[in-house]
Amino acid sequence: MLRLETTRQALRAVEELAPVHEVNVVIGVTGDLKGSLLYSFPKHGFSNGTYYVRHGGTKLDAFVTSALAEVANIISGNAATYFSQDNLTCNIAPPPQVLVGESGTLAMATDKAVVLPPLQTDVGTFEITISLHRA
Repeated sequence: MLRLETTRQALRAVEELAPVHEVNVVIGVTGDLKGSLLYSFPKHGFSNGTYYVRHGGTKLDAFVTSALAEVANIISGNAATYFSQDNLTCNIAPPPQVLVGESGTLAMATDKAVVLPPLQTDVGTFEITISLHRA
């Protein structure tokens, strides 16, 4: 969908699901694994910068946030497919929640460690905070 080359940066553990950037998509996961995925995109670059300007967008609007939610859904769906190859059933709980803003906060408690793999692209870095645990 985005047709962007990605390079995974250093993986790190964090203690909570907390946004790193201004545009965030939260996806719930149920099944053999349960938890949440938090996709955090920078406002400039993915949302109203390089990528969307190249493709006709000029501002952060409902179309752009919907597109970023769809990107998160596609990545999550692909991950669920990989888990199914190991006989783990994972369901994505619709709809994804999109949160936009610089002044707001979002924190989701988890009693387990979570991992955060930043992904570098030519339009910026986005991060996925993963908190999945066996049900």
